[in-house]
Amino acid sequence: MYLKKLKLHNFRNYESLNVTLTKGINILYGENAQGKTNLLEAIYVLGLTKSHRNFIDDNLIKKNEDYLTIEGIVNDKKLDNKLNIYIDNKSKILKYNNDTIKKISDYISIMNIIIFYPDDLILIKESPQIRRKYLNLELSQLYSNYFILINEYNKILKLRNDYLKKINKGISKDKTYVDILTGYLIDKSIMIYKLRDKFINKINLYCESIYKDIMNLDGFKVVYNPSIEFDLKNPNLKEYLKQEYDKRFEYDVKILSTSIGPHKDDIEFYLKDKNLKYYGSQGQQRIAVLALKLSEIEIFKKYKETTPILLLDDIFSELDDKKKNNLLKFINKDIQTIITTTDLNNLDKKLIKKSKLFNISNGNIIKIKEVKLDE
Repeated sequence: MYLKKLKLHNFRNYESLNVTLTKGINILYGENAQGKTNLLEAIYVLGLTKSHRNFIDDNLIKKNEDYLTIEGIVNDKKLDNKLNIYIDNKSKILKYNNDTIKKISDYISIMNIIIFYPDDLILIKESPQIRRKYLNLELSQLYSNYFILINEYNKILKLRNDYLKKINKGISKDKTYVDILTGYLIDKSIMIYKLRDKFINKINLYCESIYKDIMNLDGFKVVYNPSIEFDLKNPNLKEYLKQEYDKRFEYDVKILSTSIGPHKDDIEFYLKDKNLKYYGSQGQQRIAVLALKLSEIEIFKKYKETTPILLLDDIFSELDDKKKNNLLKFINKDIQTIITTTDLNNLDKKLIKKSKLFNISNGNIIKIKEVKLDE
């Protein structure tokens, strides 16, 4: 899979842009605040409908303009498909091959994207909510039904929490309705648990060796940490979870929310017995997230039989020469990679020679150096 063409109108600092990318390695270079990261962000929004930078949609629109459009031609398995996104301050319209897509779940699995950017360290350092968001997004790219599943779960969870508040306030004393909602919640929970567990197990097939290749350290793994202990192979899992919810009912009424479930899950990053959140250096944490993201490439290859598009935002400036060289083996013409840098000297000369270069300045591409790929 690769993005052949990208057109922007009124996106961030881009008034208008029409660019053709190579299916191999693309390098966007230029001074800070010229639009390199904005261009990566536009690609991310085109694929996943929202920014990875946690801005609301209105902030993506160029100052003093009313709307934006992003258009891309994506080639997957030798077929070209057209994606469009239109955003104004009231609406967002998604199109696939000129047909309007009503359900986001039908859209976000079309163009698969993996991004690594400087702020990715929050995936380890910050709250479990950040890591759950990551899990939900990546699983939604892999399984289109997961997006529907997590939305259904959240709707049921809200109904349960709202009713717990009514019980707390004495508006209702009937637990029967809570039990019904809990049953629905458990059904959705078990499916979510299984998909998350399956995903993390697949990640661990690759991430240790990737981490070792870059850092020369053994024992890296990602641990799935649900809010409650259970055995997914337990034939009576549904009844077991029902008992656990019952045990916590009075507590849930007191705190006005549901205290266990997938909405409380977490993932942790370990180097042998060391939790990297608390005991890892910033360098170890950075490569841990990078190993996680690179592991996803193999999962997409095996599960979806395609390669995702890899976006690397100013990653090489954070690495020493040895780690840069170790990372290069994962960057090749078999996967479209789009890299940003402020200084080409941060990059390996061999990498530059086989890349298409785009010099970005003030929301414009002022120079392009073509590269011819071996077919």
